[in-house]
Amino acid sequence: MKIKELPSSERPYEKLEMYGAKFLSNSELLAIIIKTGTKETTSVQVAQEILKIIENKELRQLQNISIEEFTKIKGIGKVKAIQLLAVCELAKRMARPIKKINIKIKTSEDVANLLMEEMRYEKREIAKILILNNKNEILKIKDISIGGTNYAIIEPKEVLVDAIKMGAPKILLVHNHPSGDSTPSKQDYKTTERVYTSAEVLGIQLLDHVVIGDGNYSSIFSEILKNKDRKEEK
Repeated sequence: MKIKELPSSERPYEKLEMYGAKFLSNSELLAIIIKTGTKETTSVQVAQEILKIIENKELRQLQNISIEEFTKIKGIGKVKAIQLLAVCELAKRMARPIKKINIKIKTSEDVANLLMEEMRYEKREIAKILILNNKNEILKIKDISIGGTNYAIIEPKEVLVDAIKMGAPKILLVHNHPSGDSTPSKQDYKTTERVYTSAEVLGIQLLDHVVIGDGNYSSIFSEILKNKDRKEEK
């Protein structure tokens, strides 16, 4: 049955107009974006085929599907694939805080709340630097390294260059683990130590190094303190 043959209350466009977007299924919302199906299938059925290739049926994983993967689905050409990726990017940006500048960072949880939705689904490790003033307000956020699926090379020089130019007194280091597990690696500890030492020489305070997982995070400074306490207890 074609979309136009359905009762008006069951067609995605009319259904959204009558009841609101929240009453539509994922496939119905996607059908509105892709607009048309094929001679054999409706836009809703094409949308259902898209959802079949998403890992763990997690809708956010749409942003990780390439144009080539989309176009393998019958009914999805290059233009529709690009439209889908554009919508995914808009949704991703909408999830970010409206204004990052002048946000005050008090805890590692503040860092996680600020960047979790932006970083938790990334397929590559991405490292960011948060540059702060004396009041712990964010002056700038910058990507400093984009790596592979299980590493990102973080050089102290790249971390500190903008803070030095801006005369900023404090910084925070953040990176994600694409595996979803935020447990710091040995390399994460070594990187933190290198950046901390280099920053200290320049009179810049590294407040923490936060690792973002999928809905979880770790503070390397907190982990160091925990390990120190365990050793003292022994």
